[in-house]
Amino acid sequence: MKLSCSQVDLNKGLAIVGRAVATRTTLPITNNILLTADQSRLKLAATNLEIAITYWLGAKVEEEGAITIPARLLTDFVNSLPNEQINLTLSPRTRTLELKCARFEARINGEEAEEFPPIPSIEEGVATTIDPEALRLAIAQVVFAAATEETRPVLTGVHCQFYGDTLTLAAADGFRLAVHKAPLAQPVAEMTEVIIPARTLNELQRLIGDEEKPVEITINPNGSQVLFRLKDVEMASQLIQGAFPNYTQLIPQSYVTRAEIGLSDFLKATRTASIFAREGSAIVRLQITPGEELAPGKVVLSARAEEVGDNVGEVDAMVEGEEAKIAFNNKFLADVLSVLREDRVILETTNPSSPGLIRPVGTDNYVHVVMPMFVQW
Repeated sequence: MKLSCSQVDLNKGLAIVGRAVATRTTLPITNNILLTADQSRLKLAATNLEIAITYWLGAKVEEEGAITIPARLLTDFVNSLPNEQINLTLSPRTRTLELKCARFEARINGEEAEEFPPIPSIEEGVATTIDPEALRLAIAQVVFAAATEETRPVLTGVHCQFYGDTLTLAAADGFRLAVHKAPLAQPVAEMTEVIIPARTLNELQRLIGDEEKPVEITINPNGSQVLFRLKDVEMASQLIQGAFPNYTQLIPQSYVTRAEIGLSDFLKATRTASIFAREGSAIVRLQITPGEELAPGKVVLSARAEEVGDNVGEVDAMVEGEEAKIAFNNKFLADVLSVLREDRVILETTNPSSPGLIRPVGTDNYVHVVMPMFVQW
């Protein structure tokens, strides 16, 4: 293998595939990155056996070849180099990769490419495309609600239903539920349901970045792997096997009190209350009061920490229905308000012990359900 490429391109590629390098593993070679010189491109690949990321960058290839190199050593060295051309030369006999850039050079011992785990290539199955901005928003509004504990593995993933020209993402951790519907650029022929690990979607959200071309999604025929194809990047991931809960029955279909609130005011008051809530039991109390004659309705947010003190904040609201009281975990409330983009948001409640429903005004593609905290009023 003999090639040259720019330090900027190589550094960017190593940073991208580095996200898939194994950290704790019983297979040491997954601590490496696979480099393959092929025609006029250099292919970088890494895998932790759950996800695999492949990145292609332009290069002047004189001799083709492949080698695996310790990821951290290679990444740190390339990152330290000046923004100039890097020459890479592999000695097949010693499996040593020589790197030269400006007045710097290094030799790194590698391992045979054949020892590296195969990178999944999914060419058949259910395939579709989606606008990158639509996918980015869908992931952002759902993925944070997935469980982080492994006690119920299916809840550590996001349920994805491909049906017609709609992709429905849903995540739940037992305390909250987020559901987002996104349009597909290319309809699917048959309804398909899979559970994609939340970690995978977090990585995908980073990869999309400023992507402009539609993202290609392919699910293999037996529903065990998914492949996301971007302009210069591919990411393959194992899927979570199991039955996701029937979340539709968790979404309240009616309400007793409905408040429409300015999003920025609601989020600011929530963050202010959280300063005190985090010192105590992480509870924010909401009291919703309808308006009288010319006076608007209001939502009063309060939090108390026994050892520290308490605070009260108030925001205007258009309130329909009865006066209501409900309490939420401050982080859960701030999480959902932080991912909304619209100017106003709706909060619907039934009683202090029933879930609250939050959704943006002006769009019907997102709902968020939060379980209440039980408090003494």
